[in-house]
Amino acid sequence: MRIALLAEGGYPFAAGDGRVWCDRLIRGLADHEFEVYGLSTGPELDAAGLVELPPQVRKVRRARLWAEPEDTFSFGRRARERFTAAFTELAAAICADGPAEDRFSAGLYGLAELAFDQGPGLLPALRSEVPLRILEGACRAPGSARLVQGARAVDLLAVTEHLAQALRPLSLPWYGPEELAGADLCHALSGGTAALPGLLARHIHGTPLLVTEYGVRLRRHYLAAGPGPDVPARALTAGFERRLAAQVCAGADLLTPGNTHARRWQERLGAARERQRTVYPGMEAERFAEAGEAGLPGDEGAGPEGQTLVWVGRIEPAKDLIGLLHAFAEVRRAEPETRLLLVSQGGSAEYETHCRALAAQLFPDEAAGAHEVGDNPVSFEEIGGPELPDLAAAYASGEVLVLSSVVEGFPAGLVEGMFCGRASVSTDVGAVREVIGGTGLVVPPRNPRALADACLALLRDPARRSRLGAAARARALELFTVEQNVSAFRGIYFELISHRRGRRRGTAPRPFDHPAEAALPGRWAGGRLARRGGSPRPSTPRWSRPAQEPRDRTPALTRAAAGDPR
Repeated sequence: MRIALLAEGGYPFAAGDGRVWCDRLIRGLADHEFEVYGLSTGPELDAAGLVELPPQVRKVRRARLWAEPEDTFSFGRRARERFTAAFTELAAAICADGPAEDRFSAGLYGLAELAFDQGPGLLPALRSEVPLRILEGACRAPGSARLVQGARAVDLLAVTEHLAQALRPLSLPWYGPEELAGADLCHALSGGTAALPGLLARHIHGTPLLVTEYGVRLRRHYLAAGPGPDVPARALTAGFERRLAAQVCAGADLLTPGNTHARRWQERLGAARERQRTVYPGMEAERFAEAGEAGLPGDEGAGPEGQTLVWVGRIEPAKDLIGLLHAFAEVRRAEPETRLLLVSQGGSAEYETHCRALAAQLFPDEAAGAHEVGDNPVSFEEIGGPELPDLAAAYASGEVLVLSSVVEGFPAGLVEGMFCGRASVSTDVGAVREVIGGTGLVVPPRNPRALADACLALLRDPARRSRLGAAARARALELFTVEQNVSAFRGIYFELISHRRGRRRGTAPRPFDHPAEAALPGRWAGGRLARRGGSPRPSTPRWSRPAQEPRDRTPALTRAAAGDPR
């Protein structure tokens, strides 16, 4: 089976996101062939190079979303008219203050059809003056959203540049017989721009599209936008990203969110529940086995004297280490011998400096006799030193694992602590409650008092701490291992291939082109998982419709008189 992996800013770039999970998936499915289509989002990705590719990867294609166009091809008159009509629909949908899925679909596939017919020229056209005038008119038109009505020229320039980058996959030469047309399945590793080639391959060639989201791309866009004076520009780009995400949710054959948190986002975007299947990300459990087995018997002693709270992650504002330090001050007042270990995995140097200053202010050097001068109960460490050679040693150095985030997707560090058999205290954000599943304590975010009380409860009860740690390890080994993740995708791949639509005329036959189920009556004959969901399909461009035999318009009575049994 040939699987086309579609990624934006991730695999196969060495500095990309999700490269470890993707590498494990490819190596675990050794009986399939993979083709990787990577979209670069910045020069730093290209500078870092590629990861070491497994032998199952037979082809790698890359494209730069951020680079200038390599040609200056311009459309002719009729092509310009088609471009204007398609972009007008797209702009109207972006600016609309209500449902506009049909107009967005018409504009998106209109541009795709133009790029397919005319070849180069779409990217220069998107960076010309025509989109600026069209977008300005859409912002001023009746029914447009209030936030976009005051868009200035600088806002329109920023938005059209964003659209040119996001829509660049429409004009890439990836849809021929040796590219996506020859793949048995397209697997997009995120929604949005990464899934665009899969959407086109599905409409052109009927290739099934699978979309996996472990971190919701639209949510990341909202968080990255942040506050600022360019409100119309941010509203317009958010409108485009939201419409594109909804198009992906409606057009994919199957969606595999990594947790219930991501699943709810997809449902709000219009994804049908019968086309969703939660598949938790797989993580390597072997490297935490020794720490987990050592932590299962329980802790010695009956009190929290000399015990340590451990936090592991990237030091950044979303992790709310300021709140954690204030919570630890409460813990320290109740139990003066406890300590807090903060294990850094990178992040913001400025925020780390602020946290160190706050720790020095909350816990000044204590008098000699009780502690040595300069001995602060809060310590900042990094992985790789003599005391913490690896992550397993970091988790094993404390009795209770703490997560204090105010924003979180899938808490990978929490799962690693569960592999180590550590009881945890976490804030109720993202997929934390789903991951914990009753094997740890969950408190509201931005509440240092509640966080401190939960930590004290576990520090003062070793038996409860041991029970929760054992339960957490068992849950992690059942749900979050690499083996369960690879097994789930192996079954999904074969399921989607078995429901594939028939190939287009003129293409070579491939396995599973005509599954046995296609001869059965009922829903199997349709061959499309999306039809079972009942969600509206976008209008199909003319180049994706199979050729049909000419219809015999001879009147039925005339045919009967001539002896024709039809």
